[in-house]
Amino acid sequence: MVLDSLGKSLRGVLQKIAKGSVVDEALLGDVIRDIQRALLQADVNVQLTLDLTKRVRRRATEEKPPSGASLRDFLVRIIYEEIRGILGKDRPFDAKPMRILLAGLFGQGKTTTAGKLARYLQKKGVRVALVAADIHRPAAIDQLEQLAKKIGADFHADRNERRAEVIVRDALAKIPPHTAVILDTAGRSGIDAELIEELKRIRTVAAPDEVLLVLDAAMGQAAGRSADAFHKAVGLTGVVLTKLDGSAKGGGALSAVAASGAPILFIGTGEHLDELERFEPTRFVSRLLGMGDIQTLLERFEELSNKEAAEEAAKHLMRGKFTLRDMRAQLESLGQMGPMSKILSMFPGFGGAKLDDQQLDATQARLRRFRAILDSMTAEELDDAALIKAERIHRIARGSGQKPQEVRALLKQYETTRRAAHGIVSNRRLRRQIEKQFTGGAPVPSE
Repeated sequence: MVLDSLGKSLRGVLQKIAKGSVVDEALLGDVIRDIQRALLQADVNVQLTLDLTKRVRRRATEEKPPSGASLRDFLVRIIYEEIRGILGKDRPFDAKPMRILLAGLFGQGKTTTAGKLARYLQKKGVRVALVAADIHRPAAIDQLEQLAKKIGADFHADRNERRAEVIVRDALAKIPPHTAVILDTAGRSGIDAELIEELKRIRTVAAPDEVLLVLDAAMGQAAGRSADAFHKAVGLTGVVLTKLDGSAKGGGALSAVAASGAPILFIGTGEHLDELERFEPTRFVSRLLGMGDIQTLLERFEELSNKEAAEEAAKHLMRGKFTLRDMRAQLESLGQMGPMSKILSMFPGFGGAKLDDQQLDATQARLRRFRAILDSMTAEELDDAALIKAERIHRIARGSGQKPQEVRALLKQYETTRRAAHGIVSNRRLRRQIEKQFTGGAPVPSE
């Protein structure tokens, strides 16, 4: 999960509150110190951290819990609201035909983000055209062309033209209406007059609906200064933070950019083209604290190409039942939803879940091996994994052309998923959400 270390630390704070015999000044002091330590380790600004924890202390001592709420629950709510408050406001982003100008410094991930954003729009049913307006780095044009071919998007470039605004003008004249246009522009090692003037000329020609700044989360708190400078120069409508999954400075980048006044619209959560997520602070903090994110889960179910399989999977989740047959049917669908560890992080109670094999969906070769193994099982084995002992493991391995340890790895992955599915049965809120999404509200009985 994004900012996993911060999430783990903050979940530890919530566990300390839950386990405390009483919410008193001593416990509150421990909680305040733990929050400060967690935020500072995530590179959140010192003053911002101190201000946040002061507000937590003041609210916890001065405000009274609502009628019927315990002091413990009220303290958790305060922490949630204050952390949510430093990450900016939710800003809608409608997936529709529009013009999007991407800006940013060199090496921040603009070109890759152009491909990711195009893929995001395509999944929402929008036709996309990519325009290469980086006249300073030929490799950027080649990279964008490769990405366009990979996802089946339109591509426009002019390798002989040295004026970016002319490239954009000519491309827009050729692109059919009702198409989203993403403009990939040049970067510099720093914000200079030449970069800003070029962006202004492109903006005048393109008249974009969105001007998005692409920032590497590894910049940490410096990302806020960059966002502020670009915002003042060209008027940003949003920010895309890249490489947030592997950055120890992600907390600093998130909070600093939010403080700049430029809304964060997307975050990059991995290297693959599908790993771009809408950033909505309310959802993000819920997942960070292990409270789950049901809406994101349901949206990902909606993206599955096989809706019947999704409905059946939802029903099985609610019954606490998950067989190897279900696993076989869902491997391709899960590839579209993202790594299983990310899916489980959206379920309340599984915010910190870790799977031994996180490459299940990222590695296509392993998916094929798993599918071959499942195809070599008998009908009774697919319906009852408990039947698969040593002798059957060797038979399945021979039939699938795999090694016995690969069969055991699949069974281990299956058992982890089965246990997680079983835990969902008792979660009434999750059951209601999934029933509403897939069965029109009709209850699905537990088995």
